[in-house]
Amino acid sequence: MKKIAVFFLLPLLAMPMLAAQEITSSRELVLQLSTLPEAKLAFTQTFKFPFLQGDDPLTANNNVAFALSAEATPISLNGLVKAVLTPVAFIELSAGARIGAGWPLNLFGSDIYGTGFNSIDNNDEAKYDGSPFDALLWKVNIGGTFQFDLGAVIPGDWNHVVFLSYHEINYHGNTRAVNGEAWYYESDDGENRNGFNYFGNIVLGYQMPIFISMVAFMAEMDLYLYDGVPSESGINRNLWGDDLLRWKFSNILNFSITDQFSIALITQFRTRRNFTNFDENKNDYNAVHYQKRILDTSNPVRFEFYRVAAIVSYKF
Repeated sequence: MKKIAVFFLLPLLAMPMLAAQEITSSRELVLQLSTLPEAKLAFTQTFKFPFLQGDDPLTANNNVAFALSAEATPISLNGLVKAVLTPVAFIELSAGARIGAGWPLNLFGSDIYGTGFNSIDNNDEAKYDGSPFDALLWKVNIGGTFQFDLGAVIPGDWNHVVFLSYHEINYHGNTRAVNGEAWYYESDDGENRNGFNYFGNIVLGYQMPIFISMVAFMAEMDLYLYDGVPSESGINRNLWGDDLLRWKFSNILNFSITDQFSIALITQFRTRRNFTNFDENKNDYNAVHYQKRILDTSNPVRFEFYRVAAIVSYKF
């Protein structure tokens, strides 16, 4: 926590020295929709100023960017802050934080949960426990990005083959959770517990100076790192595969309508765990709480369609 605070404060301490240099600001409004019962509207204000700039191509554009965001979904509200330091053209170092709250919602006969606990009843089934705004959900993270653009080496409008890889360690929590209780966040599977996590992604894309401005493939990986923290069930989490890496794979098409307005269409697939005492295909999450399921070690994961999403962005 102290290291993250220092990361935020260093650029602020340097601002008097940068007062004479140009500070730019931008705003972005983003609407996200998908084939799942979900939607998100976000507004971000970003400030960027030069920092430790040099005379060579690798450091000429060094900067620090600060972003403040507000997000709203039908089941949650969130506030976010992020700082990104670019010490050299191909590396970014970042730190961020999020705090929010949520509520349950019955939508077309199905319950979705912005927050609340995924508890175990006397029959080892899942039981929702929560009420609107009964807890704060928060996260802090620190990470780094390696990025490469062939167009920076071989100039040309059609030479922008891009590669990006981001990796972070984060800690997320529910202010009411104790003793390894599992909780929901924005209608996910309810398998979150207070503790450290790893998240990373790898992106390979091709940028073009036409209406279809980018075609890309992205792989995302997510892993709980809190081995040793007791679960609500009191059973070793390896039994239900809680220690396995979770993957999402995305095909991305980005359309530049104008210089300010763009639309991204994303088709996503993901890995899911197989169990010997639970059939995920039935989508009955009240049948056997996830901490009472038994991983099929002979065939632990499968690959399935996740969703199609659209992200509409307007920068101004």
